[in-house]
Amino acid sequence: MNDPHMIEEAEHGHGLAEDLVLMHRLADRRRALKWFAGVGTAALVTGCGGSSSDSSGTVSVVSGGTTTATPTPTTTTTTTTTTATPTSTATCIADPTETAGPYPGDGTNTASGSTSNILTISRIVRSDIRKSFISTTTDAGGVLVTVTLTLVNVNAACAPLSGYAVYLWHADRYGHYSLYTAAAESYLRGVQVTDANGQVTFTTYFPPAYDGRWPHYHFEVFSSLSNALSGKYSILTSQLCMPAAICNTVFADTTTYPSAKGIFAGLSLSTDNVFGDNTAAQLAQQTPTFTGSVASGYTATALIGIAR
Repeated sequence: MNDPHMIEEAEHGHGLAEDLVLMHRLADRRRALKWFAGVGTAALVTGCGGSSSDSSGTVSVVSGGTTTATPTPTTTTTTTTTTATPTSTATCIADPTETAGPYPGDGTNTASGSTSNILTISRIVRSDIRKSFISTTTDAGGVLVTVTLTLVNVNAACAPLSGYAVYLWHADRYGHYSLYTAAAESYLRGVQVTDANGQVTFTTYFPPAYDGRWPHYHFEVFSSLSNALSGKYSILTSQLCMPAAICNTVFADTTTYPSAKGIFAGLSLSTDNVFGDNTAAQLAQQTPTFTGSVASGYTATALIGIAR
């Protein structure tokens, strides 16, 4: 009779009826204690929280009265990072000013004794410049090139310049320029306006090598189409030089380019009277990137840096 709860209650000195009730309670307590001793502490744990859980995990019952927390499985979320296409290029420099040459057709010189200004002619705003459009519809012929030029502001983190006009022109596969040495023709000249990405695209042909000149495209940039069509206020006149490897591939077809292969063999960028004094960085930006082939045509891209 060492149970302290029983001693405490026995000292009250109640009557027989109350003693009988007390005896029943003590018997029930002993049976309960005996049952708990048999099943172990694990039953207590199960009774207290076996059916509940929290954010730290669930509780597992282990024989012998020990409880072990089982961590809630961690869900691993794979995050896919999407890199947005930039609206401007990472680096750019201002393209150098180059000569327009003797055959610009922009109203700055004469041909056959009269001012030659194709910019004031209707339909000069066109992306496909392969054919003449004034008095003939002659197709200049050559290896197809689709060239996209991107105008950027070098003073504004290379941001694209939209709404600018670009006038592109170049020699035909024989080294002749429309309006001048091919006076009856108006091919390989056209104007386009840059879109929201600062881009213009022209469908044309690969330019030839001719005496004294590395293969090249001429271009002028105007701040608006209205300025371009007036033939005034160009903000940049420059040139693009063709990659040597593509030149060798294209000029191997001596039927299409009769004299270019032999002439090109005697040329170099370092001795060219336009590109020869340019820096490596300038030449890199002035050289379009080409993909494609002679058979299927080429796609070319180039960056035009302008300080605005």
